[in-house]
Amino acid sequence: MSAGLSQASVKAQIFESLLGFLPDWVHITVLALIVLAVVASWAVKIKRKIAYRRAVRTGQPVLAAAQYGQGSGANYLGEYAPQQAQQAQQAQQAQQAQQPSGADFLGAYAPQQRQGEGPSANASA
Repeated sequence: MSAGLSQASVKAQIFESLLGFLPDWVHITVLALIVLAVVASWAVKIKRKIAYRRAVRTGQPVLAAAQYGQGSGANYLGEYAPQQAQQAQQAQQAQQAQQPSGADFLGAYAPQQRQGEGPSANASA
């Protein structure tokens, strides 16, 4: 690349080197598609801006980027939102109280209880 070239001519040289071996109708088509993409992005941007202004004017809720202190996406997740620390601890304690522990998971491999050693025998004694 020569140091005396401006950026516009560098971009033109890159474009010509990429499409230089293709016919002129391809050049025109590619340029038209690039221009169409730029114009479409401008149109979408203007449309969103108009919709935002109309929503603000009519008092409707606006879908925009969260401002400082406004909250985050997790506020709108409903049941899928991460639980708060206290709620998580309470839920974990409740699960631990309900889950069987120790030999309860051994199934057929658990030692057989003798008569009079079960939990009901301890309660009556």
